[in-house]
Amino acid sequence: MKKTLTVLFAGLLTVMASTTTIAHCQIPCGIYDDNLRVKLMLEDATTVIKATDEIAKLAGKTDAQSSNQMVRWVMNKEQHAQNVIESISDYFLTQRVKTKQKDYAERLQKHHAVIVAAMKAKQNADDKYALALHKAIKAIEGYYPAHKH
Repeated sequence: MKKTLTVLFAGLLTVMASTTTIAHCQIPCGIYDDNLRVKLMLEDATTVIKATDEIAKLAGKTDAQSSNQMVRWVMNKEQHAQNVIESISDYFLTQRVKTKQKDYAERLQKHHAVIVAAMKAKQNADDKYALALHKAIKAIEGYYPAHKH
């Protein structure tokens, strides 16, 4: 009976741990679509561009609704730029950019450029930084072509 309870408890802990993990598994599971992840980063960058434009439109307005909307756009800009940073660092740099690749230095530089562009997009409300983020992501898109079925 004790052994059965131990096995059941261990199984329960395994199920609970697997359902609460939200980060990408850092094992070669093969279920993630690299091209889709790039497209999602481009969507995040487009949101950063939109947020930057909306922030510019609200600049100087002092009414409560404008202030509320300004805060919301800034928060969204921050979050979507952070999504890009996390995708690059937690997924691409840890699992897709490998030292054995012949163009490793170039790939590393381009992926790092995405992180820096996202950081600058967070720090600034000028659309040139938001556009630079989009451009940096486009620069790595070719490494991750869509799968042909």
